[in-house]
Amino acid sequence: MRPPLDLRLNAILDPERAGGHDLSDLARAVAAGGATLVQLRDKKSDTRAMVEKARAIKAILAPLNIAVVVNDRIDVALAAGADGVHIGPDDMAPEDARRLLGPDAIIGVSIKTVAAAEAAPVGLIDYAGVGGVYATLSKEQKTSPIGIDGFAGVAGALRRRAPAIPIVGIAGIDASNADAVIGAGADGIAVISALSGSSDAAAAARTLREVVDGMLAKRGT
Repeated sequence: MRPPLDLRLNAILDPERAGGHDLSDLARAVAAGGATLVQLRDKKSDTRAMVEKARAIKAILAPLNIAVVVNDRIDVALAAGADGVHIGPDDMAPEDARRLLGPDAIIGVSIKTVAAAEAAPVGLIDYAGVGGVYATLSKEQKTSPIGIDGFAGVAGALRRRAPAIPIVGIAGIDASNADAVIGAGADGIAVISALSGSSDAAAAARTLREVVDGMLAKRGT
């Protein structure tokens, strides 16, 4: 059975941005600190190596009932037995990903504009990652960050069409600004550097969860 979809703390693991951590060790640490979903993002490894990494992370997190999704690569998710994928506007269409992965897979999509939110196939996806909210060094940003106001606008457009759709804020989020993202309507945050850049990833995850959970409680969510 697929783990529940819980976006409160989406930990993104990237071998290029792992801060010297082994990915499996990093997966254990962020899970211990309270990560609720883990995404493998690997832009450079060969396919076989990516599958092995995804399988190793899945093996660690499956007993903890934490979902694992793979960024971009539907083939890797299938081969590794991951719980789903996170795809961007230049990746496989959500319709094709759903057909290949089946009805039970988690499919998340990246959305940055109101126009994209109004066109997104909300009936086929499980959640939306909105942003980048802030500037980040974790990936190349082709366009400027949308900020909190931009995030709120995109989230509002999505929820006018699908009131219950889960939304996670992405890019440049850390313990100093996570509360603003949740306050603007996010159900959770996607984080990479604030976790992998810490010498104690478990403690960093714990701090972020406290911020997120505290703001969600204030919202009555």
